[in-house]
Amino acid sequence: MVQTTSPADFEDAFRDFGSRGFNLIFAHGFEYTDTALKVAKLFPDTTFVITSGSGSASNVASLSFKIEEAAYVLGVLAGGVTKTGVIGAVGGIQLPSIRFTFDGYKRGFISARPDGKVLISYIGNFEDVGAAKEAALAEVSQRADLLYHEADAAGLGVFQAAAQSQIFAFGTNRNQNSVMPGTILASAVTDIPASFLKIAAEVRDHKFHPAMIEYGMKDGLVRVVFNDALVPKIPHAAVDRATSAEQDIIAGRVTFPPVPQGN
Repeated sequence: MVQTTSPADFEDAFRDFGSRGFNLIFAHGFEYTDTALKVAKLFPDTTFVITSGSGSASNVASLSFKIEEAAYVLGVLAGGVTKTGVIGAVGGIQLPSIRFTFDGYKRGFISARPDGKVLISYIGNFEDVGAAKEAALAEVSQRADLLYHEADAAGLGVFQAAAQSQIFAFGTNRNQNSVMPGTILASAVTDIPASFLKIAAEVRDHKFHPAMIEYGMKDGLVRVVFNDALVPKIPHAAVDRATSAEQDIIAGRVTFPPVPQGN
């Protein structure tokens, strides 16, 4: 494994691994796409897999996760938990993929609470914990009593705002329930390690076909993980409805439009 900091490093790392005979290379982040497409031509026997990538080739795959499915389920859960009928979401940069995730969250919420309202704000970066907390508190001042984030490291500020306001929040992308176990009801989780193992096994068995790949709930690689410590505080009907929403997604009864291109 190597950590890179610039496009020049990307290419050096890919060339190094390719020249050493690795037949599978993972790169975590959309920013690796162009370099992978370039270098992959030099190593036709090596498969390159880019998370959140924006392109593919004969030996380059882009891997993304349908986090909007889990966000939908969290929205459904929020619809059964909220007391005010208002929930909030704080994003980092207003990227298409984040807007798409928030759309899923809102859609799930409205399905459970048709008269509800979803407040959404962006702070313009993914690092400013203070700005995220301020944005979340602004939503709380407008009666939001559940908070969700797509703000990466800055999301800690959303959790801080929820704890300070004595309301609940949701984690995202990984199981964040332990970050603030008294505040985070559940997390929308993408299982990146398991997806890498799945792809590695397919490459090993010569069954992998590079393409634009999306994994979701049906694949078992996107899911909602409840905080066991807080489940007793959730109305049974809300848990049942969220569980039913998961099954509806897996069965194809709830569908989503194609993920927008770009980040």
